[in-house]
Amino acid sequence: MMNRITRMVAMATVGLASLLTATAQKADGAATDYNDLPFEMMAVAEPKIPDYEVRLTDFGGVADGTTMNTEAFRKAIAALAQRGGGRLTVARGVWLTGPIELKSNTELHLEEGALVLFSPNRADYPLVDSYFEGVRMRRCMSPLTAVNAENIAITGTGVFNGNGQSWRPVKRGKMTDGQWKALCKGGALNKKGDVWYPTEQIRDIDADRDKYYQRAYSENTDEAWQELHDYLRPALLSFIGCKRVLLEDATFENSPAWNVHPLMCEDLTVRNVTIRNPWYSQNGDGLDIESCSNVVVTGCSFDVGDDAMCIKSGRDEEGRKRAMPTQNVVIRDCRVYHGHGGFVIGSEMSGGARNIMVDNCLFIGTDTGLRFKSTRGRGGTVEDIFIRNIGMADIPGDAITFDLYYGGKAPLEVAGKGGNQTAAPIPAVDETTPSFRNISVEGVTCNGAKRAIYMNGLPEMPIKDIKISRSTFKAQEGAILNYTDGLTLDGVKITAADGKAIKKYNNVTNLTVK
Repeated sequence: MMNRITRMVAMATVGLASLLTATAQKADGAATDYNDLPFEMMAVAEPKIPDYEVRLTDFGGVADGTTMNTEAFRKAIAALAQRGGGRLTVARGVWLTGPIELKSNTELHLEEGALVLFSPNRADYPLVDSYFEGVRMRRCMSPLTAVNAENIAITGTGVFNGNGQSWRPVKRGKMTDGQWKALCKGGALNKKGDVWYPTEQIRDIDADRDKYYQRAYSENTDEAWQELHDYLRPALLSFIGCKRVLLEDATFENSPAWNVHPLMCEDLTVRNVTIRNPWYSQNGDGLDIESCSNVVVTGCSFDVGDDAMCIKSGRDEEGRKRAMPTQNVVIRDCRVYHGHGGFVIGSEMSGGARNIMVDNCLFIGTDTGLRFKSTRGRGGTVEDIFIRNIGMADIPGDAITFDLYYGGKAPLEVAGKGGNQTAAPIPAVDETTPSFRNISVEGVTCNGAKRAIYMNGLPEMPIKDIKISRSTFKAQEGAILNYTDGLTLDGVKITAADGKAIKKYNNVTNLTVK
């Protein structure tokens, strides 16, 4: 009997017309169709913005790069909200500002040559109730913010720059001698001298952050949290609980932490945007789609310091209680030039992820190509993921990684190559056990990687029912398999410099090689 993933792949190749549910219209009138998806998905609804426009200069905005425009943005968006919505247009020039908060039925449009430069003064970003890395916490207000808004859009070919260098630490090993020397003319170094911080205060908090966090959470007072203020780096864009969201054509760059973070949103369209962070930026993710439903990402370009396109759904118990999987997602025609992973699921995936298609993407020089990661304690199920037509080149790590020991050691690593399972007891399967299953990867071409495939499941929960087909890998090592059940390699060519296409270690069952 065919397992579930085989049945779903069969559905994807025959009778696709029966899965057609809708055809959406782009803003330019071109169609985005859903007729080739191996799961049912309604068309993603785009925002409807009233036909009314104001310009930032109407509210005192000055594009000289030195005048603060925070109040001009606030007044303009408030005026649009009072009229029921419309478009705020920002003309060519350099617009220095603090945070911008979008309201329902509004569009922020940057004309060609417009640069919105967010203030490097950390005091301009008040602490707000927010989320970071999958859990609720206080955080500095994001430069671009929206909460529980409907029908919001950011469009135009302008640039949003988060002035992230005013917030982020930098590791010595990620800079050249000349870059490091120039950086150290300001800021402060840690005791070892191998990490630079923008200020001594940020350095001192980082050296003893557990103490600061314990006090903040136990006392939960403004004073206790304020001590952490400068350490609580915001995402450049944080949209929480919003519906019908469009991000189109703009560039989002140089974020203090994650770059673009839609959380618990419905009907999200990300089209032809450019997302950039310095390659050395800590927590410099590109696009983190967390607990969102009905998402289309097309024609985007990424060059970032951490994971580029990442699927998340909350962390540990809080994520499981939220119980909002990221689902019904289509990612097409995107390019990643640098990042820890090109397309990533995890590690904060405790609410689960399902019904995701990634198609026709390029990963050039990313640390890993396709990256699936979690660890004990997370829980959550990742299933029904379909990836096809992926080109990769010059991957320093793995072309494809499944690792359920993210942040810890696997039995393979503890016991050594070919070693037996360690004597540590195997935990029972419960709600804290992560599960990755029913995943199809088809049409991957990888020219250059350290390893072609690395699959490292848990003894109590192997990675299950993965199919990799019609794919070619050129790598130093082939496929490393550890705790997998139901892996199918169909039409896969692995050229490994060490001469071994497949290495099996602990508990590899139901392996099919065609």
